[in-house]
Amino acid sequence: MIGTGILKGMAVTLRNFAGSYFEKDRLITVQYPEERNPLPENYRNFPFLVYDGNDPHAGLRCVACQICEKECPPQCIYIIKSKDKKPDYVGKPQFYPAVFDIDISVCMSCQICVEVCPFEAIKMDKDFELSQRERFNHLLQRKEELSKSNEYYHKIHPIEAAAVDKNLADAAAAAEAKKKAAAEAVARAAAAKGAVATQAAPTPAPPESSSSSTQS
Repeated sequence: MIGTGILKGMAVTLRNFAGSYFEKDRLITVQYPEERNPLPENYRNFPFLVYDGNDPHAGLRCVACQICEKECPPQCIYIIKSKDKKPDYVGKPQFYPAVFDIDISVCMSCQICVEVCPFEAIKMDKDFELSQRERFNHLLQRKEELSKSNEYYHKIHPIEAAAVDKNLADAAAAAEAKKKAAAEAVARAAAAKGAVATQAAPTPAPPESSSSSTQS
């Protein structure tokens, strides 16, 4: 019958139209900002710096290697390396960023900085409410604004953060085991050297007997 396809298509349209008002999973409109849809695990917006513990300076994972700055396609990251050092997550003295700026008006959220970071120090945030009245200085985020705790990272990316913590813990354990093995090797080498020195030492001559001295 001519027009059957049109009628079927209109029926589908009508069913979807009515369902958008009555089916719970189809009610996609929320009263923002009072209501918010949960963001998916892999959602990303702009980068932030992760620190461990309660001190953003002492616990900052970034060692100012500047790989992210060099690899950033729009060149929106600016880093100045410190003159002194502080311990990293395995206790090794490392440099840290004296200045770490990201121009979010230029950042394109490509996540390349996250992928190239060897220290798990920079991750992608989910905060998208960053509008400002001015374009330039207000959209330049400094190190103090970028630094966020590992607890915050677990809150927004729980699965990813748990995997990262495991990798860092394994790396720290491996470094500690390597350090312990090196210390034991040094101790064994020192003990062996002492034993060789003891064996090579000349044996003192016995004292002359009293009888031989009397005869003479």
